[in-house]
Amino acid sequence: MAAQSDADPDIAIDIDDPHLIRHSGGTTGRSKGMQFSHRQWMRTCRDWSFFLPRIEAGDYGTHVGPISHGSGYLFMPIWLAGGCNVLVRKFDPEAFANMLERFGGFTFAVPTMLSDMVAQGTRKRDFTKLRGIMVSGAPIRPATALQARDFFGDVLYQLYGQTESVPVAGMSPREWFSEVEGSEPLLSVGKIMPYSAIEIRDENNQPLPPGEIGEIALQCEGQITEIMNEPELTRQRLVDGWVLSGDIGKIDENGYVYLTDRKDDMIISGGFNIWPTELENVISNLKGVREVAVVAAPHERWGEVPVAVVVLKDGAQVSEDDIVEACKVQLGSYKRPGRVILREEPLPRTPVGKIQRKSVRDQFWNDPSGRKISGA
Repeated sequence: MAAQSDADPDIAIDIDDPHLIRHSGGTTGRSKGMQFSHRQWMRTCRDWSFFLPRIEAGDYGTHVGPISHGSGYLFMPIWLAGGCNVLVRKFDPEAFANMLERFGGFTFAVPTMLSDMVAQGTRKRDFTKLRGIMVSGAPIRPATALQARDFFGDVLYQLYGQTESVPVAGMSPREWFSEVEGSEPLLSVGKIMPYSAIEIRDENNQPLPPGEIGEIALQCEGQITEIMNEPELTRQRLVDGWVLSGDIGKIDENGYVYLTDRKDDMIISGGFNIWPTELENVISNLKGVREVAVVAAPHERWGEVPVAVVVLKDGAQVSEDDIVEACKVQLGSYKRPGRVILREEPLPRTPVGKIQRKSVRDQFWNDPSGRKISGA
C-alpha cells in the first residue's frame, strides 16, 4: 500500500452500488452474507437511531460488541454527527460499566451482556452522561430488563429486526416500562417503526388479524435484496418484497409486536406444540437461575420432549424438581421439561454474545441434521 499514489482515484459510485456485506449472527447455524447498497445502508442506519435522543457532536459511541453486528449500525450515526466511536477489544462487565460511566453517550448491548453485568453484581456507578443503550439481537427477559433499568436508569431502547430487514419495531424506555391497557409492553419488542411494515402470516403466507400467532414477515426501506450465493434461500426468505423472518409472534390491537419463538425451535411432543421461550421465561424467573436454554431431545414414546439446560448463580438452592414443578404449575403438565440439566459452565454463545440454542440442542441428537420440524 505504501507504494501506491496518494491521489484520490475518484471512482464514480452510484448510490445503489454495493456498499458492504454483513453476516447474520449465526444463532441458528452457519452465518450468511447479506449485501447492502449505499442507499440501503444509509436508510438502515437512519432508522436504527430513530428512537434515540438526538446524537450530537462530541457524543461517544462505545462499541463493546463487534461492529460487524448490531453495534455497527450505531457507528455511522455517531460519525456523521461529529461524535467519537470507541472500539473495545472484548466484553468485560466491570470494564464496560467503567467506560459507560466515563464516556456516557450511546452503546449497543445484547441481553446477555446486561444479564452478565447484573449477575456478577457489578458495582453501580454514576451514569448521568449515558444517553442511550440500544438493546437488540435476542429476546430479553422481563426480569433482565427491569434489573438493567434499575442499574442504568431510563436509557434502554429496544429494537427488533433481522440482518435482512432491520430495524422494523422498537420502543423508548417510556413505552417499554409503561402500563398500556390491553397490552404488555414489557413482554413486547415494541411497535412497528416508520418506514417499516410487519405482518403476521399463516402457513399459506396469508396475513392474520391482530392477536393471531403466525410467522412474522418484515419490510423496511433498508432491507437487502438477496442473500449472497444462496439463490434458493433467497427465494424462500424474500417473497414479494417481504422478508419471512422465521420468527413466530403476534401483533396486538394497540400495535405492540410480541415474539413467541423461532419456527425451527418448536418442540413437538406427543402431538403438542411447545415453544421453548415459554419454559425459559418461567425458569429464568426462578430465584437463583442465571441463564437457561430449553431444547428438543428425542424420546422413544413422545417423539421429542423439552430438556432444560440451566446455569445457576453461585450458591443458589434450586433443584431439578423445583424447575419441573414451576413449569407444570404455570404452563401445564404436558409442557413441563422431560429432563433438567444443571451445569456450572456458561451456555454456548455466538461471537456476538447470543445464546446458541442450536449448539445446546445438537448434543442430544446423533444426527442433528435429521431433526425436521413441519414448516421449518
